[in-house]
Amino acid sequence: MSGKRIAFSILGTVKDFVGRKKDRWQRWRPNVALCYQDDLPIDELHLIHESRSSRLADKVILDINEISPQTKVVHHVTEFENPWDLEEVYAKLFDICDQHPFQPEKNEYLFHITTGTHIAQIVCFLLAESRIFPGKLIQTSPAKGDNKALGTYQVIDLNLSKYDKVAARFKQKQLQGTEFLKGGIATRNKAFNHMIDQIERVAIRSKASILLTGPTGAGKSQLAQRIFDLKHLRKQVEGSFVAVNCATLRGDNAMSALFGHVKGAFTGAQNKREGFLVSADCGVLFLDEIGELGLDEQAMLLHALENKSFYPVGADKEVCSDFQLIAGTNRDLQQQVSEGKFREDLLARINLWTYQLPGLADRREDIEPNIEFELRLFEAKENLRVEFNAEAKKAFLKFAMSPQSSWQGNFRDLNAAILRMSTLAEGGRIGVEDVSQEVSRLTQSWRNPEEKLNRVKLENYLNAEQLENLDRFEVEQLSYVIGVCQKHSSMAAAGRYLFNKSRESKSMVNDSSRLQKYLARYGLKWSDLNRFTWRST
Repeated sequence: MSGKRIAFSILGTVKDFVGRKKDRWQRWRPNVALCYQDDLPIDELHLIHESRSSRLADKVILDINEISPQTKVVHHVTEFENPWDLEEVYAKLFDICDQHPFQPEKNEYLFHITTGTHIAQIVCFLLAESRIFPGKLIQTSPAKGDNKALGTYQVIDLNLSKYDKVAARFKQKQLQGTEFLKGGIATRNKAFNHMIDQIERVAIRSKASILLTGPTGAGKSQLAQRIFDLKHLRKQVEGSFVAVNCATLRGDNAMSALFGHVKGAFTGAQNKREGFLVSADCGVLFLDEIGELGLDEQAMLLHALENKSFYPVGADKEVCSDFQLIAGTNRDLQQQVSEGKFREDLLARINLWTYQLPGLADRREDIEPNIEFELRLFEAKENLRVEFNAEAKKAFLKFAMSPQSSWQGNFRDLNAAILRMSTLAEGGRIGVEDVSQEVSRLTQSWRNPEEKLNRVKLENYLNAEQLENLDRFEVEQLSYVIGVCQKHSSMAAAGRYLFNKSRESKSMVNDSSRLQKYLARYGLKWSDLNRFTWRST
């Protein structure tokens, strides 16, 4: 090395103190031994000590000069009011590092961690690990036999492979948490992966309420279950996971179902009921569609969250339940607050951690790994392995990734599609025909009611291939034109009705010809329209 080897060390008021007799050279002294190593010459030693230990420091420096005259020793007088106070020790050692003109590209730096309190050793590790001290740690210890005074040493480099392996194992443990929350699906959407990474950290570090928003079928219920499972694996919850769809709770039953009731609380209350909140004690309560709760239930829930206690219906004594709440909704709760349908104080209480789950159409890059997940799910449930053939998979992915696939039901639609194709697949292979039928089924299901009705009308005149190639605009327009034609006795009369404005600007009126040409674009003739009749809606 062309530069210097510079060491920092705290004076050991006990280990470095052995008097001035000649037998001191047979005794191990940490700071003397540090500078005694033939294969690790120290060019400069910064000795940290308090003013009351200056005489001891001078004695140690004299002995260092005797065995290693090339070592320059620099005093660092630093007073510690309490050497076991982490904050104080960190601040003092940080200041020493901050004031030193380090040149790590030129010099080698060592921090001697043998002397000082355990708190000082911890601080040295923190400073080195964060690179505030841009060097390595060194530990010295006495040896046996004739080399006792010389001792041994061990250099600890926090950038070495051993540390990398520890960091890798820590990262792997973290990934196991995030992969767990994703159900083992190798999702590719960066924003979604970032969100799941944060949810994983929140789940294992906090018991605060979590609000999951997003469209129906986006996976709120599944994520809530996995959050609980993760906390359970980490032994952070002892109770159960209790899932409640608030949309199913109505009237008096809502209050009783959530908070329980005492015997005789109302007509029909023949027995005591605990309620969902008690069932979730020491566990997780998932209230899906929380926006459907009535204002009275919202007030009781807020009280239970803030006080960990509440009154069951008809009770004059509070019961306790310590649960973590995960709430789900596809509604805009802020808008509901504005409309007086949701309590503002409850929303403030539950939205500390709010996460918007995107729909499947906003995560199209995740469709392929989710297809594989659904296939494995089918295999596990039905004990039957099913795969796409190459052409069929390509065709389904092309459809699934295209803008025409709205995925209105999100992952529920995808789950249903894979279930249907897997069930109908011959010999465990999903073929092109299976995909074609499923594409038609999904496309039909995603159309709005009026569009569906218009397509049913057009099925009387066009074949399936023609219908599939029509734009939504064309479906609406052609169904309207045919409806008008069937209300009139002649093509001329229908044309006059359809072109009532544009015909006024023409010198020669050609209503019949224009209508005939329009119908011909779809392979239709006037005579074809007399086969069926309908009333235009």
